[in-house]
Amino acid sequence: MDVFGVVALVGLVLLYLVIESSSSRTRMELTRRLNRLEDKVDLLLKHAGLEEPPVPRQDEVVALVRAGKKIEAIKVYREATGVGLVEAKNAVERLG
Repeated sequence: MDVFGVVALVGLVLLYLVIESSSSRTRMELTRRLNRLEDKVDLLLKHAGLEEPPVPRQDEVVALVRAGKKIEAIKVYREATGVGLVEAKNAVERLG
């Protein structure tokens, strides 16, 4: 590999690292903002004396968690709510 190839490779690696760092910061900022919005919605619901509506098929999900069938519970939760895998996993873990 000649000098140009090495320089180009190092440049590409540095470019990748810069882009990855930037996208990571963006994800962290969006996560922080989303969490703040969820907190505000929770406060508004509490102030209005309202409760968040239950998750569809929540009884089924809870029963699966109690039976030790976490993967099945995550699947049912995803089907009922349409959320992604990570959000469903986190929700099911909060139940159990």
